[in-house]
Amino acid sequence: MTGTVTALFRHPLKGFTPEPLPSAQLTAGGAFPFDRLFAVEDGPCGFDPAKPVFIPKQKFAVLAKTAAVAKVRTQYDEHDTVLRATAPGAEDFEASFAGDAGRAGFAAWLTDVLGEDVGGPLRVIDGQGHRFTDHPQGHVSIINLASVRDLADKMGGPVNPLRFRANLYVNGWPAWAENDWTGRGLHLGQARVSVFKPITRCAAPAVDPVSAVRDLDITGALHKHFGHLLCGVYVNVVAPGLVKQGDVAALE
Repeated sequence: MTGTVTALFRHPLKGFTPEPLPSAQLTAGGAFPFDRLFAVEDGPCGFDPAKPVFIPKQKFAVLAKTAAVAKVRTQYDEHDTVLRATAPGAEDFEASFAGDAGRAGFAAWLTDVLGEDVGGPLRVIDGQGHRFTDHPQGHVSIINLASVRDLADKMGGPVNPLRFRANLYVNGWPAWAENDWTGRGLHLGQARVSVFKPITRCAAPAVDPVSAVRDLDITGALHKHFGHLLCGVYVNVVAPGLVKQGDVAALE
């Protein structure tokens, strides 16, 4: 079964703007490059970079909890470690995330932007090698675009695939075939991965990534029309390699 990689995205700051990429070098056992490097703590979460452990997304400023996060546009430059951000009605922000001052500055700027949507003191956390993924073993995520189109057909209107915040988007696979691939191998360009599990969806895809409005009941529609809450799969990288737009995505 063969499809085509149509898009690649990273999310350097968990919960914030997806950044498109033409290609990515996947490493065995590693996370997607420069993905979920930082997270914005919304009230103390207990993260210790010396002893990093998985922390649920509800502890962070993310779309599942705060729809207004989507009105912030961020861009991270890994070469100079600078994060740039914009939001309606706010001055543009720019600072290095290499030090405490820049991260604290963004937390203060974001507190003003989000206003009453802030649940607790905001603090930007640097994982220092730890990745703030939604699942402790969800190293790389893939969305089957045929599944999203089928969901949209059932809902009677468009569903932006970026609502699902994946690393890779694939065209050409049958809708929902990926739900049965746990333990199966995939070739993604030059890399080989193993499907870890289907992704159970939360409230995050309900938020329009453009308007920042919680306007679609994605989980309700999944349950109503398909009897599950799944969309996409997590994979673990088994053999390293480059994957780029237009590459084959083939089930072994």
